[in-house]
Amino acid sequence: MPFRCLLMSLLLCLPLATTAAELPAVPAPEYRKAEPVAESAARVAPLPFTARYRLEVSGWPSTNVEHRLSRDGASWHSEMSAAVAMARGEESSRFLIKEHGVRSLQYLSGYSLLGLGSDYRLTSDDLAILPDRQAALFDLSRRVLDDDCQKACAIHYQDHRGREEHMEYRVLGLERLSLPAGEFEAMAVEVTQPGKPERRMVFRFHPEVPGLILVVDYHREGERRSRLSLTKLSLLE
Repeated sequence: MPFRCLLMSLLLCLPLATTAAELPAVPAPEYRKAEPVAESAARVAPLPFTARYRLEVSGWPSTNVEHRLSRDGASWHSEMSAAVAMARGEESSRFLIKEHGVRSLQYLSGYSLLGLGSDYRLTSDDLAILPDRQAALFDLSRRVLDDDCQKACAIHYQDHRGREEHMEYRVLGLERLSLPAGEFEAMAVEVTQPGKPERRMVFRFHPEVPGLILVVDYHREGERRSRLSLTKLSLLE
């Protein structure tokens, strides 16, 4: 199983591209001067956090995944990174929260396998129409708290190369979870790719901390192939 497929459960069934794409220490001035965050009163306000997950994949050693959501002025920054065996990857997104979703500003990613890899970058102009997948994942975690989508609802976003992707989701309802990080109530959501019913993921999102994943199970041909579960959480505000 190639490394990028190994991390499918993190990013809506798509590869986590990554390594050392160098993130700017300070965001470009336009990020700080961007229009104010317009957060709908009906939606749960986001909170900065750091999280650690354990990723278990059939046929591979388990590994840790680091996830951080932070705020810088009007924009939010989501970062994920992971390493397993001789491979590692990371990606990040900077975005604004709008009244009816998110507006991506910048996306960076890269991966390395046996010392070889690639880096990717999407600019604000590239992301003018559709968000990147990190921002889309954050937006999905908020959307499922506000609607009751029990049939197929669409998710449109761009992959690491800027190609449009289409997924569908439906809300399964609330569940109670017991994890290494504690006891949680979770909102369960099934995500699928049109035309590939044999592949599906079930996300469990934290209902009060948007963007925070509690568990993700990836199923293929009736079997669970991987699980991502929260092992450590720190709220930063």
